[in-house]
Amino acid sequence: MKQKLLSFLFTLITAISFAQIKGKVTDDKGNPLPFVNIFEENTYNGTTTNEQGRFEINIKTPGNHTLIFQYLGYKTVKEIVTFDKLPVTVDIVMQEENITLKEVVINPKDNPANEIIRKAIQNKKENAAKTGKYTADFYSRGIFRIKDAPKTILGQKFDFFDEVLDSTRSGILYLSETVSRITFQKPDKLKEIIVASKVSGNDNGFSFNNAASVNFDFYENYLPFEVNVVSPIADNAFNYYKYQFEGSFFTENRQQINKIKVVPRRETEPVMEGYIYIVDDNYAIYAIDLTITGNQMQTPAIDKLVLKQNYSYNSNNKIWVKNTQTIDFVAGMLGIKLNGRFTYVYTNFEFEPKIEKKTFTNEILSFEKDANKKENSFWDTIRPVPLTEEESTDYVKKDELQTKKKSKVYLDSIDAKRNKFRPMDILSGYSYKNSFKKWSVDYDGPLLSTSFNTVQGWRMNAGVSYTKRNEEKRTFTRIGSRFDYGFSEEKIRATFNVTHKFNNLDNSLFSLNGGSTVSQFNAANPISKMVNTVSTLFFKNNFMKLYEKNFVSAFFGREIVNGFYLNTAVEYAERKPLYNTTDYTVIKNDDLYTSNNPLNPSDETSAALEKHNLVKANILMRFNFGQKYWKRPDGKFNIPNDDYPTVTLAYEKTLAATAKNYEYDLLSGRVNYEVTLGNKGDMQLNLKAGKFFNADGISFVDYKHFNGNQTHIGQTDSYTNVFNLLPYYSASTNDRYWESHIEHNDKGYIMNKLPLLKYLQSQLVLGFHNLAVPDRKPYQEFSIGLDNLGFGKFKFLRVDYVHSYQSGSQTDGVVFGIKFLNAFE
Repeated sequence: MKQKLLSFLFTLITAISFAQIKGKVTDDKGNPLPFVNIFEENTYNGTTTNEQGRFEINIKTPGNHTLIFQYLGYKTVKEIVTFDKLPVTVDIVMQEENITLKEVVINPKDNPANEIIRKAIQNKKENAAKTGKYTADFYSRGIFRIKDAPKTILGQKFDFFDEVLDSTRSGILYLSETVSRITFQKPDKLKEIIVASKVSGNDNGFSFNNAASVNFDFYENYLPFEVNVVSPIADNAFNYYKYQFEGSFFTENRQQINKIKVVPRRETEPVMEGYIYIVDDNYAIYAIDLTITGNQMQTPAIDKLVLKQNYSYNSNNKIWVKNTQTIDFVAGMLGIKLNGRFTYVYTNFEFEPKIEKKTFTNEILSFEKDANKKENSFWDTIRPVPLTEEESTDYVKKDELQTKKKSKVYLDSIDAKRNKFRPMDILSGYSYKNSFKKWSVDYDGPLLSTSFNTVQGWRMNAGVSYTKRNEEKRTFTRIGSRFDYGFSEEKIRATFNVTHKFNNLDNSLFSLNGGSTVSQFNAANPISKMVNTVSTLFFKNNFMKLYEKNFVSAFFGREIVNGFYLNTAVEYAERKPLYNTTDYTVIKNDDLYTSNNPLNPSDETSAALEKHNLVKANILMRFNFGQKYWKRPDGKFNIPNDDYPTVTLAYEKTLAATAKNYEYDLLSGRVNYEVTLGNKGDMQLNLKAGKFFNADGISFVDYKHFNGNQTHIGQTDSYTNVFNLLPYYSASTNDRYWESHIEHNDKGYIMNKLPLLKYLQSQLVLGFHNLAVPDRKPYQEFSIGLDNLGFGKFKFLRVDYVHSYQSGSQTDGVVFGIKFLNAFE
């Protein structure tokens, strides 16, 4: 009873401390106005209306308060509100703005819009500096809706959301809110503490809404989408935009606001279209209302995205500051139509605050204890934008549904439906789940894992596994086994695996593996099973070279401190040679298959290795310098720092071998670096080096093999880990090596400007690859290609022309990239 009384008193005190002024904003015809910018005069206490035009603003002290209502296209309203009882209701009617267009002659040499934009560019550094260091309160709300959801996709039932959809198969898929405190200092120092987080239908949910990911600063040259989008007041903005003066109007403080229409010079480039509003005297931003398409920001699934920002003015310090922002989007693919909105409100700014030295660390986001356990009474007093009826209904509906979904009866009924076995599952796969106890048994059928090679012939692979999950801690334990049968070889092999993830903070992971398997000599598996099957059966190019490995191994890895990862592994293995057992092919011709000996492809009787045993141990250290991270109760989420490379160091040693000559030591290192060059694309760099010791007589299996490619098929998004025309084992070494890969993707910077080609929405990719090993002239490749090719919203193709050079010998070839091939491995 005492606890209930204290809770009641706390709620009462909270309500008194934050008195609410609420109401509705409409136009003169009674239509609600959504996302009206509302703030208390000369303060940074503000809010915005919701989709129904309703608003709430919290006032800390009683008395007279002047509220400012700003809405693009409408006259600003100044309303003096006096409250002596709670809450106070104020309804506002806004009139359309009379935008004055002066009598000016607009021509290419004298365009008033150009002059305004030039001055905005000249003054943006000064204007940006005024808000370069601050603390503030931040609120965000995100909502995803689906409309006319299909019942099937590619022949499969689409029933994941049936319980939240209405009779038209429409409804809210996702609704979340976040309240946080942020400390920011330009250019990129940020500390955000999540005070409260709420996800509809998930009482353990942690929203990913945060201030860092939506910091769209138009005073910067670029806006960070999938590709850097050019700001309308970037230093080089006139290369990308044309401007039209639409007129001007005055604020309640008699400040003249210029309305400028922003028009892309080339619609295929990463640019926006719409309006930017500039204050006439200091050329600060007053508001933003701009649109960009998915193709322009290289996210084809999105049809359109609308970004709006509103700025408020404080006459005490003469600063214009962004206090509300909305992002609306429409997206769709495979018959799924989505739309959504994110609403952001910034309040209680404090500029040039005293910031403690240890405020800015690599931890840029953290959660207060029980941030996801706040009661509705808390949200009712702190939420700056009232919920719409639709959103309120969704919270109630999904809270009830969540309670239902957690019950054993419900989960058992769902499992009973999904656990039904069908004869086709023998080939395609089957899962049996116990959702209440969080475990499942999964069977992987052979339908998508059957392949062909000349050692095993047709190869059928299947597996079964048991998984137990802890969803709150995001950990798991998995025990599994896979079976492999080669029809021509007439031999079955099996492997087992035990994996346990201890936590999601340092990602501690242990695995134990063993059994008998067929492995490629290059453990990196440079040729996929699917590509090898097609290459072998249709072209008689059996590039995959295999040996048998009977083994047991253990692995443990974790992040020791932020950005420093340590992995250790040990393996005992018996290696045995294998030989071709079939000459089957689909396309008959007189060509012969090469042998399974990568050192002598014409000799079917010899092997590249003799049977032997050994123990191999290795330790790997990876350093992600400057790594930032988000810290949540359910885990740590790392964010790479583009200013620094990733460095990997490794040491490998073999011992207890059948013969002493099989034992060796290997030191190796690797540097990966990726940098974004403004709007001119991304550059990737991958450097590798290594040195063997005491390795004169080691097995060919343990040589350093390089990722070549003789199939002319690319299988990855980036080619910075492969040589496009190098024969797979032609440069293998047991001495020292150096390889370098550089690739620059222009992200459309050049391609979007070329006549006709710009409509492909493709990306120009330039590559250079170099390999140096002893007793062999350096091998080099130069390439030029087009990425992001495809059909409609499906961009999965890439084509490269490659020229290789080695000691006067030159080779040319074309590589066709298909990015989804690895999904079938």
